[in-house]
Amino acid sequence: MNRPLLTQASRPLTFEIDAIDENGERVPTAIAGEHPLTLYVDKREIVTLMTLGAAPEALALGYLRNQRLVGSLDDIAAVQVDWEVESVAVTTTHGRGIAPAKTEKRTVTTGCGQGTVFGDLMAEIDDIRLPAEATLSEATLYGLLDNVRKHESIYKQAGAVHGCALASGTDILMFVEDVGRHNAVDAIAGQMWLEGLSGGDKIFYTTGRLTSEMVIKTAQMGIPFLVSRSGLTQMGWEIARRLGMTMIGRAQGKHYLLFTGEERFKR
Repeated sequence: MNRPLLTQASRPLTFEIDAIDENGERVPTAIAGEHPLTLYVDKREIVTLMTLGAAPEALALGYLRNQRLVGSLDDIAAVQVDWEVESVAVTTTHGRGIAPAKTEKRTVTTGCGQGTVFGDLMAEIDDIRLPAEATLSEATLYGLLDNVRKHESIYKQAGAVHGCALASGTDILMFVEDVGRHNAVDAIAGQMWLEGLSGGDKIFYTTGRLTSEMVIKTAQMGIPFLVSRSGLTQMGWEIARRLGMTMIGRAQGKHYLLFTGEERFKR
């Protein structure tokens, strides 16, 4: 598998400012970063993402993967981030960019920071096959939720971000935070590409809502289990049922609601 040439251009994740509390006292306060990052593919502008800047290269790759704009990591020669001009330049191996037909139709999603999905939101859904033999036990769910709770995060320091985690059983393999949950899931998708990880035996955790976009992106990564501490939308529920995905929400401590895929879940 080809591994593209990458910069390593992470930004500082928090900044300290002075705030004034209810007593009129000045309080040093950590806040989350937020930076515009314009994505170019073979010098053609595709989209501007608002991001924390933790993993901009993986974010760019995951965005292209999850939007179905690039089919394989082998199609990418380089991903170069330059914060001075707030851009990430992706160079393809064939040098012809992305076919205009793939970017003609846009759907603005409910994602924080205004997510965008190119093409038909439901296209190719029926072609996705999640592994039927995969199961998730209640004990594993509880162990994962406990590990997520203990994980050091920007949210604990500064708030204002969403977090996503890729897990194998109770073990957290990746934990990414960003100003929008769609960015966090894209960054994990990009990192999975770079590391050659399959999703069939993995669990995806998010702090954000279980929307249609989150369900589709999780399914595109081949992951059969989607867990959130938040709730869900009707379209998210309908698509998860259609895919046979096990989707669990309102999951904190020992509480959870199993919305779809009961056949995979073992108490």
